[in-house]
Amino acid sequence: MPYARVYGSSQLQRTLKRAGVGMDDLKDLHKDGAELAAARARIIGPRRTGRLVGTVRVSGTARAGVIRMGNTATPYANPIHWGWPARGIEANPFVTRAAQETESEWVELYERRSKELLDQVRGI
Repeated sequence: MPYARVYGSSQLQRTLKRAGVGMDDLKDLHKDGAELAAARARIIGPRRTGRLVGTVRVSGTARAGVIRMGNTATPYANPIHWGWPARGIEANPFVTRAAQETESEWVELYERRSKELLDQVRGI
């Protein structure tokens, strides 16, 4: 699955860890960033029945925000998103498109929240 790299995230993580800022703060930041793209994916995703877009969910780790979709009731999630040429299924990378379309929003979120976390470290 494609991803967007936030340069400096590892350095921010190390700095915050040394300063005693909890990694839960970074997990929340990553999750919030992923949620911006996931919200857009739920809007632009394919809607034959609506079940697939209903499975779009997010999580955050100390290093990344993750968008997942599909479950046992929707095993067609990957073929719909990535395509399956042998079966004549064209790719519809709506989650990737959603991340690209919301990039300015989540980049601004990262900039603002990173500054807030660093200000805590500096004691400002």
